[in-house]
Amino acid sequence: MPGKRLSMRKIREVLRLKYELNRSNREIGLSCGIGSSTVSDYIQRVRNGGFTWPLPEGLSDTALEQLLFPPPTPRNSSGLLPDFHEVHKELQSRKHVTLNLLWQEYKERHPDGYQYSWYCHNYRGWAARLDVVMRHEHRAGEKMFVDYAGQTVDVIDGETGEIHKAQIFVAVLGASNYTYAEATLSQQIEDWIGSHVRAFSFCGGVTEAVVPDNLKSGVSRVCRYEPDINPTYHALANHYQTVIIPARVRKPRDKAKAEAGVLLVERWILARLRKHTFFSLLELNKAIKGLLDILNNKPFKKLPGSRQSRFVEIDKPAMKPLPAAPYEMAYWKKVTVHLDYHVEVEGHYYSVPYTLVKKQLEVRYTKTTVECLYRNQRVASHLRNQSRGRHTTIREHMPPKHQKYSEWTPERFTRWAAKIGPQTKVLTETLLVQRAHPQQAYRTLLGILRLGKSYGEPRLEAACDRALQINALSYRSIESILKNGLDQKPLRSKEDNSKPLKHNNIRGPEYYDTTIH
Repeated sequence: MPGKRLSMRKIREVLRLKYELNRSNREIGLSCGIGSSTVSDYIQRVRNGGFTWPLPEGLSDTALEQLLFPPPTPRNSSGLLPDFHEVHKELQSRKHVTLNLLWQEYKERHPDGYQYSWYCHNYRGWAARLDVVMRHEHRAGEKMFVDYAGQTVDVIDGETGEIHKAQIFVAVLGASNYTYAEATLSQQIEDWIGSHVRAFSFCGGVTEAVVPDNLKSGVSRVCRYEPDINPTYHALANHYQTVIIPARVRKPRDKAKAEAGVLLVERWILARLRKHTFFSLLELNKAIKGLLDILNNKPFKKLPGSRQSRFVEIDKPAMKPLPAAPYEMAYWKKVTVHLDYHVEVEGHYYSVPYTLVKKQLEVRYTKTTVECLYRNQRVASHLRNQSRGRHTTIREHMPPKHQKYSEWTPERFTRWAAKIGPQTKVLTETLLVQRAHPQQAYRTLLGILRLGKSYGEPRLEAACDRALQINALSYRSIESILKNGLDQKPLRSKEDNSKPLKHNNIRGPEYYDTTIH
């Protein structure tokens, strides 16, 4: 217990506030002017002494003090000393194991052994003599700490002579300190995600949590309390069924493992490679792997075993299994659905349900697939198409009026028109080109070409010829030409000085809106 022993009056007040008013240790400390750790120490002494509340009547301050602070019993046998190596291992390798539980088990084996306060005090003194990286009592399979080394390694392009500054990614498991390292060309999201995938593969399993520094590739918005995780990084976590817990800003203890691992990699790997020249990333990573094996098998100075042996013994059995397939790199973007119910991804257009026109969606795309999500629900999925300026459309996404024409193609219309005549074909091709999307001309063309059944194909060919000459390329204009027999009358030549021919029922294409809605 730190500091001067409290008066019996204050001790009784601590017990009253705890057991009668059920206040927290912090509140009790503030009320009594003492630290919450001191409150916790006195409460633990009461529990160890088997007291009940209220205290027995007539219990004097002297008797209470003797019960709370029994005189130490001399120990002559070293057999009563706890094995703190085993204690440290149990705390790391078992969930929910506490010093109190281990002390109780120790007392069952040694009823005359040391009391709880001595047990805790001496264990912490023993642990304080360990290397700083070994002190933390991280649970088996609990956390993997990741970061980039501050030091880079030059990689020379053999063809151009250009020098690339290779970045060194480091991952360290919390309980065993098992370490992974590799070189990448950058710290961008593609390399960041790829390094995680290879780190999990190297370990043969997945930890419950991953603790990165506040790197932009992993954390899109830095906040002490609620940092925003990059969507791609979040998708990686979902795939491996783990959780991302970024280190708090300016809290070095949150990432002590990663920083210690980085320091070890810089000292034991990068320092040994300082005089080597590398001409490819593959060559550099091969050299890192050889030295990494040496580092992980190097015996500890103050603990039995090595990183490799402790990984096999502690971390490996507690880690989650790898998923059936490694994570595939995915990109995310926000898009607004166009009026033609398509969204653009890398120059290609993919359909979504027409009811989402003008809505904002999130698109997740990989090398092989494109997924569209609205309010976190998938509304469309397509195979990735690399053709720029083209459309991939699912029939069910189209409005009912558009679905009628989904089986038609520009080539089919052109073939049909060519059977009627060359002028009909020219008019068809002109309409298909004029529209922003060929599908928008389908309804007009169906109406025009079907006029051949009512008036005969020769007359339709003549009507298309006349429509092209006067630039009246709508269904109603051509129908009017046929109804009024104008297809059988020649146009007046430019030399004809008589009154020009007028057709009140013929209007240009700008009058009719033939776009499919």
